[in-house]
Amino acid sequence: MSNRSKARDLAREHLNSGDATGWFEILYARADGNADVIPWADLVPNPNLVAWAERERLRSDGHRALVVGCGLGDDAEYLAGLGFETIAFDIAPTAIDWCRRRFPESPAAYRVADLFRMPGEWRTAFDLVVEAYTLQSLPVEMHGQALSCLASTVRPGGRLLVICRGRDAEDERGKIPWPLSRADLAPLTDLGLEEVSFEDYVDDEHLPVRRLRVVYRA
Repeated sequence: MSNRSKARDLAREHLNSGDATGWFEILYARADGNADVIPWADLVPNPNLVAWAERERLRSDGHRALVVGCGLGDDAEYLAGLGFETIAFDIAPTAIDWCRRRFPESPAAYRVADLFRMPGEWRTAFDLVVEAYTLQSLPVEMHGQALSCLASTVRPGGRLLVICRGRDAEDERGKIPWPLSRADLAPLTDLGLEEVSFEDYVDDEHLPVRRLRVVYRA
């Protein structure tokens, strides 16, 4: 059985017991330092983030960035390297410990936090919020609250970047990681964000995947 299949089975087990997020910590803990066990841990920045940042010529002079569900920290390190004052969080304490061991001299701040219970000081606090692949790991009934929590962190004039697997609204959701449609993300505009760019494309991974890359402005 592949590591991706094992992770999917672990997620399904927890979802069936009513625990949609507890499996992340178990997965990281069982990995015991072996990143190959984590399906999404490529130990390089997300190429979909990098491509966007390079196209936008993204740079920062002390602006603040938040990385949601940071995993092993490569996206956070990338943004910190661009000059962002970066906070990166994950619900899994083992993942955060792993980040701190990988990058002991990092300027990024790694925090254990839950998307649904983020610190109050993060409200409207960030110029750039990066959400890559977290929403697609949550069941649809949690999306409304998750989107509200994401939107709450973006300061006026700031941007939220969402990267996820994509589908058409009429398509079946399939199995975890669940692809999202443009309609699934539409509540962000009801929460006061403006959609400023929308990309629907097939990436160039070894096994190509349909992606959405969407930018919102507060």
